[in-house]
Amino acid sequence: MTETALARRQPSVWWGAMIICGTVVGAGMFTLPVVMAGAWFGWSLFILLVSWGSMLLSGLMFLKASRYFPTGSGYDTLTRALLGRGWAAINGLSILFVLGILTYAYISASGPVYQHSLNSAGLPVSNAGAKVILTLCVAVVVWLGTKGVSRIMTFCVLAKLLLLVSVFGGLLTQVNLFTLTNAGSEAQSYWPYALGVLPFCLASFGYHGNITGLITYYAGEEKKVRRALVFGTLMSLIIYLFWMTGTMGNLPRASFPAVVAAGGDIAALLAALRDRLHVGALTFMMTLFSHFAVIASFLGVTAGLFDFIADRLKLGNTPLARFKVALLTFVPALSASLWFPNGFLAAIGFAGLFATLWAVIVPALLYINAQKRFAEQNGRDSLRCILPGIVITFGVLNILAWTLSWFNLLPVFQG
Repeated sequence: MTETALARRQPSVWWGAMIICGTVVGAGMFTLPVVMAGAWFGWSLFILLVSWGSMLLSGLMFLKASRYFPTGSGYDTLTRALLGRGWAAINGLSILFVLGILTYAYISASGPVYQHSLNSAGLPVSNAGAKVILTLCVAVVVWLGTKGVSRIMTFCVLAKLLLLVSVFGGLLTQVNLFTLTNAGSEAQSYWPYALGVLPFCLASFGYHGNITGLITYYAGEEKKVRRALVFGTLMSLIIYLFWMTGTMGNLPRASFPAVVAAGGDIAALLAALRDRLHVGALTFMMTLFSHFAVIASFLGVTAGLFDFIADRLKLGNTPLARFKVALLTFVPALSASLWFPNGFLAAIGFAGLFATLWAVIVPALLYINAQKRFAEQNGRDSLRCILPGIVITFGVLNILAWTLSWFNLLPVFQG
């Protein structure tokens, strides 16, 4: 087969970018305007841009480090080889914790949304009942295997894109510049709230678990993987910018403390927006979009958690073994959601903290060690020291922000 024919058979960069965008843009985006209310639009935009750049760099560093290993080598392989067993164990625990707590977050967020829809359809279901029904449906799909997950994910991504155009187009036509800029209000400070936004922005660009799969998808062709990462995260950034503009331009800053008091989840934000939107169809499309966003995020995270647990426990791939892994994947998170139903915002914040380790600091360390170990294979790289320093500094700032927030040392916006 000629080189031209082989290139023609390889998948397009577009599909890789769609995988990244579909993973990144999910239910977590609904937390952004809520946690950004204090810093408001200007400072939040700055933090979002910094987070996007830093998270893209860390992903590219992991890609650079993986080039020296066989195609398909994952985090555990690279970390064990370049950083040692201790780092591999710590990194593995952080991945398990992040995926587990995100599973809890999405179950918690899904309950009110699906309860409202089922009740509207004439099916009286409680909040807990809606969570159980959705979790069982997702668990069955994940238990059946990757093919089912990929097909539903593809459908969800396409549906989300169509709804995004409709929803954002509708929201942007109703944006009030005075509301967006908070003009006319008394002199207020925004920058003191900026640091607290950082962990949530980091969690909003979590795609690093997909890099190994993309390397395999593109048969180790680094250039295509790099372009997929750049285009996918850039599309996600643009979507977030539209979302920030649409929500902050329609919902005044002073309205957000009430959203936080109501749980700060998807249902609370949509309820606040419904009162201000003048087009009935727009509220319906927003609710529909939230459904697809939850399903896509839920499937993506739990499929990754399922595979991680299965790989660690080595139980095999029989239906009974997969059933045991499914129980370990879903039951703890569902139980926690039923006992602590209002932990969506806190869970996303925890995910941002622990994702700092495996999605920010570890890729930078892998890059540094790979450059040293394989120095003879590397050309001159003037940014070899600067770029890892930038990424690690970003990670340290995230840990500092979360720690200060946890000890109530950061200001909390209360209107």
